[in-house]
Amino acid sequence: MENEQIKYILKQIEQGSLSAEEGYLKLKTAPFEDLGYAKVDHHRQLRQGVSEVIYGASKTKEQMEGILSNLLAHCPENILITRLSPEAAEYLKERFSLFYDELSKIGVVNRTKRCTASGTIVVATGGTSDIPVAEEAALTAETLGNPVVRLYDVGVAGLHRLLSNVEVLSSANVIIAAAGMEGALASVIGGLTDCPVIAVPTSIGYGANFGGLSALLSMLNSCASGVSVVNIDNGFGAGYLASMINHKIG
Repeated sequence: MENEQIKYILKQIEQGSLSAEEGYLKLKTAPFEDLGYAKVDHHRQLRQGVSEVIYGASKTKEQMEGILSNLLAHCPENILITRLSPEAAEYLKERFSLFYDELSKIGVVNRTKRCTASGTIVVATGGTSDIPVAEEAALTAETLGNPVVRLYDVGVAGLHRLLSNVEVLSSANVIIAAAGMEGALASVIGGLTDCPVIAVPTSIGYGANFGGLSALLSMLNSCASGVSVVNIDNGFGAGYLASMINHKIG
């Protein structure tokens, strides 16, 4: 971990095994490394507690290979890649130990399951069609060290499905609610629980849903207190934010 490396350098200076000038040179190159096509941020973990996440869409497989090789020199496990295509995943699997979930398009290099937060994050969906976005959130949260419980297909069209899981919802530190159509799930969950609810509008729905805009506007106008909203189909953003909250709670 980056913060451990910095502590080690400072300890060496304190013990006299490393000069101040040598320590300075080591720390000078630490903030980021310029690969030409990417400036890899090696201080991200020190600042935010999580190493840099690779957004796979629009990057070439060769660019991702270079970024991964650079990141792994500083952080040896759980390098997260979002929006990774199956073709790029096959290429990277030949070069790295890559876990890949085709449904959510999440990849994790040197995946190591480890819980660093004691509380639970619940990920709920309105329908089965919302699961790809929900899995992006769930796998992100799990990679960042959180226990995750999935409640899929519990939308308001059959409210009894959600109500039968009130005990599970009540036990959560954070709830992620992913839904398309009119996006009502987040408001209902927000009215049933006392924890933060992160609403994820999905682009699922018929013509007048405008690619998820109708769900986004419904969630932004939620009458339930304690509901926040991320962008359309942004499961990663929801999983990341939920992890931050869960770790702060304890």
